[in-house]
Amino acid sequence: MEDIEKIYVKYANLIKNYIFFITRDKELSEEIMQETFVVAIDQINKFRGDCEISVWLCSIAKKILYKKTRKNGSYNMISIDELELADKKQVEEEYIKTDNKMKLYKALQKLDANTREVMYLRLTGELSFKEIGKILNKSENWARVTFFRGKQKLSKEDII
Repeated sequence: MEDIEKIYVKYANLIKNYIFFITRDKELSEEIMQETFVVAIDQINKFRGDCEISVWLCSIAKKILYKKTRKNGSYNMISIDELELADKKQVEEEYIKTDNKMKLYKALQKLDANTREVMYLRLTGELSFKEIGKILNKSENWARVTFFRGKQKLSKEDII
């Protein structure tokens, strides 16, 4: 049972985000995510391992969603054709990107205020070092060195 707990921790947000992408309904996404793991626990012995477990969980979630919408038909969803175009690998890649961003932002919180601000401005604002220096009333070189030191600190934590 410990394995399913690890799977839940690792993939619950992926499932919820996947269903939210389709339905744009936060409560429904949460409900289907929970039902998905109930089904997964019940059918874990049927998982053949010929695909990633995240793909298997997404297919369970999609089946649950379609069953619910056939029953009451009240949710605006992306069409099946559009959904089929979204490759299963794309869902996984989006999850990995989101997970990496979360790790990066958590690590940035551990940095001192000046370094964190330079990192945010450079990474999210995509500003030049000259622009960052002007915003923070420092030199371009100070911004460059601060960013470099921030990257070094993050690389010690295996973030970059």
